[in-house]
Amino acid sequence: MIPAPPGDRLPDGFAVRLDPRTRRRDGGATLLGGSPLRLLRLAPRAAALLATDRLAVRDATSAALAARLLDNGLAHPDLAPDAGGADVTVVVPVKDRPAGLARLLAALRADPATAGLPVVVVDDGSAVPVAAPDGVRVLRHAVARGPAAARNAGLAAAGTDLVAFLDSDCAPRPGWLARLRSHLADPRLAVVAPRIVSLSGAPRGWITPYEDVAGALDMGPHAAAVRPLSAVAYVPSAALLVRRTALGGGFDEDLRVAEDVDLVWRLTAAGWRVRYEPGAEVAHEHPAALSDWLRRRAFYGTGAALLAARHGAAVAPLVIAPETALTWALLVAGGRRGRAVATAVLGLTGVRLARRLAGPSEPVPAALAAALVARGLAASGQSLARAVTRHHWPVAIAAAVVSRRARRVVPAAALADALAAWWPHRGRIGPVRHGLARRLDDLAYGAGLWTGAARARDPRALLPARPPR
Repeated sequence: MIPAPPGDRLPDGFAVRLDPRTRRRDGGATLLGGSPLRLLRLAPRAAALLATDRLAVRDATSAALAARLLDNGLAHPDLAPDAGGADVTVVVPVKDRPAGLARLLAALRADPATAGLPVVVVDDGSAVPVAAPDGVRVLRHAVARGPAAARNAGLAAAGTDLVAFLDSDCAPRPGWLARLRSHLADPRLAVVAPRIVSLSGAPRGWITPYEDVAGALDMGPHAAAVRPLSAVAYVPSAALLVRRTALGGGFDEDLRVAEDVDLVWRLTAAGWRVRYEPGAEVAHEHPAALSDWLRRRAFYGTGAALLAARHGAAVAPLVIAPETALTWALLVAGGRRGRAVATAVLGLTGVRLARRLAGPSEPVPAALAAALVARGLAASGQSLARAVTRHHWPVAIAAAVVSRRARRVVPAAALADALAAWWPHRGRIGPVRHGLARRLDDLAYGAGLWTGAARARDPRALLPARPPR
């Protein structure tokens, strides 16, 4: 059971800064941004407080405004790293990974900020029991009980307010803890996660260049509020800093996969904040062998059905408005008349959006509305292509067998998806390797997704959802 968060407001001195992608309109009285995209109109007093892109909390009014900006994804904390760390215990779950554990403990000792922290290692049924290094407490499960149970055992043994979970295949980079710890000035923050990057010096294979730019644990370069159906819907438990009292009973020990996603969603549902902080980095040893990598991707896919049973539409593989889906159906399969109708629908959507965007002192922003409609259409098209190639590829292949149109649409969607995903990383990996790896990634994840749904006899992990209002 997750406890309710405290009612305390953000403290004086806490500061937020608008996301660089947030647009200010109508003299600063209207903000457009966040994920999902939101339009926020500010009262005159709130607009005056937000005279610049940075807002420092000084009283209850500025605290309420800062909290609203945070919760809408329009701004992020702007705090100096907190050098303190004495109230943090590091918990490391491990099973049959002695070399990785030794590397992690060495990285902690080498960083002056973490060298003296208490460390609890939970040996989850290793074939060769973990020996207790100096200054490290070791708990042992005689039989493996899974990562959730191992983390919970460490959480219960910690005697500090904050707990840093680090998996044994990780090595934190200097400054990671101070950067994360500054976020805990927010009394409603339960979890903050660093960016997971590739571990230099680790074994490399054919798949490694793809994993360097598109790792499943890497949530990207942008800070974010973490919540379902947003740009960063979850954070992996490979590295987390948590407020111990917020987690209640901790991870769900019935889950051997997706236990981190489940915990994040239960926390946000209870009213806690969860954040992603890419300014802190923890390196991770990714699988180098293609077979190991594919098995892990398929394993991740099996977790979707388990999440659907607990969180319903939050795990939907595709979030799209019915009218947007209809527009794409008309554009792709409606012929000349269908494309004309789709164009008219897009025009009407742009008119309605322009009227919503218009401020009291500004003209109707037709150009901005048109750009947003085009951006939304492109984003939904990318999501549809992703669903065809990743989540629903068995259906797509079956359709291509019986339909000439599908035999044209499915390869086109796969090519468009691959090129769009490769383009931001074009300087680091070639298009052929990236495209092949992406298709293998999707085939493995999709196979796990359908296997999990069949095993659970529950199709909800395969069904689309409407966007949140």
